[in-house]
Amino acid sequence: MSSTGGGRKPKPSGRRRPEGDEPGGEGGPDDALVLIAAAATEFAKLAQRHKFEVLDHLLAMTRLEADEQLRARSRRKLS
Repeated sequence: MSSTGGGRKPKPSGRRRPEGDEPGGEGGPDDALVLIAAAATEFAKLAQRHKFEVLDHLLAMTRLEADEQLRARSRRKLS
């Protein structure tokens, strides 16, 4: 039997990425918040259509929280 791992993994450097630094060209925190808010809105519509009242409420709260986080981040950037 052969190993597919191919040796030892490199040791982590101990250095942490600065906050907001995203690997691999993925969107940053603001992009994530926009995506979460949009997804929560679409899921809330689905929950409403099927009369899942608690899920609808929780998803509305998720949307509000994502919007609030986005506002807070933009306020910090301005100051």
